[in-house]
Amino acid sequence: MSACTAAPGTSRTAVVIGGGISGLATAALLARDGFSVDLVEAREQVGGRAGSWEQDGFRFDTGPSWYLMPEVFDHFFRLLGTSAAEQLDLQGLDPGYRVFFEGHEDPLDIRASAARNADAFEEVEPGAGLQLAKYLDSAARTYDVALERFLYSSFTSLRPFLSARVALQAPRLLQLLAEPLERFVARRFRDPRLRQVLGYPAVFLGSSPDRTPSMYHLMSALDLTGGVMYPQGGFTHLIEAITALAVQQGVRVHTSTRATRILTTPDAARPGGRGRPRASGVQVQGPDGTTRTLPADVVVATADLHRVETTLLPRHLQTFPDSWWRRRTPGPGAVLVMLGVEGELPQLAHHTLLFTRDWRENFGALREGRVPSPASTYVCRPSATDPSVAPAGHENLFVLVPVPADPGLGRGGLDGAGSAAVERVADEAITMLAEQAGIPDLASRIVVRRTVGPAEFSEDLGAWQGSMLGPAHTLRQSAFFRAGNVSRKVGSLLYAGSSTIPGIGLPMCLISAELVAKRLRGDRSASPLPEPASASGSASAEEIVA
Repeated sequence: MSACTAAPGTSRTAVVIGGGISGLATAALLARDGFSVDLVEAREQVGGRAGSWEQDGFRFDTGPSWYLMPEVFDHFFRLLGTSAAEQLDLQGLDPGYRVFFEGHEDPLDIRASAARNADAFEEVEPGAGLQLAKYLDSAARTYDVALERFLYSSFTSLRPFLSARVALQAPRLLQLLAEPLERFVARRFRDPRLRQVLGYPAVFLGSSPDRTPSMYHLMSALDLTGGVMYPQGGFTHLIEAITALAVQQGVRVHTSTRATRILTTPDAARPGGRGRPRASGVQVQGPDGTTRTLPADVVVATADLHRVETTLLPRHLQTFPDSWWRRRTPGPGAVLVMLGVEGELPQLAHHTLLFTRDWRENFGALREGRVPSPASTYVCRPSATDPSVAPAGHENLFVLVPVPADPGLGRGGLDGAGSAAVERVADEAITMLAEQAGIPDLASRIVVRRTVGPAEFSEDLGAWQGSMLGPAHTLRQSAFFRAGNVSRKVGSLLYAGSSTIPGIGLPMCLISAELVAKRLRGDRSASPLPEPASASGSASAEEIVA
């Protein structure tokens, strides 16, 4: 994949490992700050988990499908001199999503209005409408504090956390960190259906409501107040837009090019070269099998952090060795089912959730390494909004079933040709969808079927233990407890992506890219970079410290 050359006069060089959204975003921001940037991606296409697959006129996003936290996207695009409005055709969804509950005939629609959602909650449980208003007020206040003080911080300085506003809210914030989301919700709502809706954001975080800090109730300030949107053309178009911006900034993108080793040299600034070595480049293998070296003043690894640390660095230079990962908890794995369906499916919204009655059993099975049966399931029907994703008179369905993070469950395949375990999960999900949504002939109308299993996440994406998202957002793996974004053993080696701070999800990956840019500027604040981005104030690669 060709790209423009770097800007004239550029002297600092950077190599970015990984062409997912965090890698593309990091490369674009560094090029904007004056670096000459090479990005290497092992696969034939960029996008990482946010991939795409096409067959017989159907085009499927194979990963992220929720556009939340629009202000994060807006800010990122403005850093590159443009805007989300210029780059994307965003469509608001109403309902934002529909929820079917096992044992209940009528679904619950989550609308693009907090007031309408309060009315819907009130119909389910008297008094729940007022409680939801209070809940969303708390969520909004927590979200604002997180944006201002936590999400854009690398936690290298205490100063941002010593403000009067944070000090006043400290007791409340500490309680939100200590109390699980499940208990926080249960103290306010009695009906199990409402508890499930408010506990579901834990799944976005690769965790469960009983293990996720109630700090993350802030996510309800997004989906329950009209924040669910969709970029026409799908998330494939989002990746294309960011790739184009990176190339415009001068990034050279090398696909089918695998990083095989992070190179280091002694610290020449220390007498005799003693002390911490620094990254000096990346050894890569091209599509023809030849090996070459890309020299760099800075290396940013945005691929799965476990694979980067344990395969690209020798043991004595690993900040996060295998022993560190053995004490960590992965998010769940997933079976993905992509279905092309003949005829229309008005029973389904753009986003539809199918919740089983035994919520605890679902999450308990995942923790114990068992496949839940039946399993709560997510269904995306992008053809409800975007006519480009399916032929006329057909529907596009993307079904996601959480399963244990276990590559041993196998790979998927076309038309039922995946492993027995993966196809069994897919069959059960299709049956459950047909029953709960009232589509009795669904199976007979399927004209395209492809499955993806945990083995693909592990083998094709390098995902730790085959997790679909990354390390779960438990208390020990959130905020300043999450893996940091700089190597403590190798100077000029930084990290971005869902494995590191601030965490899981497309907006978090964009912020992780910005955190790298901030470190290289010597910016220790907890605030987003000023708009538009400028190269002034950048620190040299040698000045980067853990």
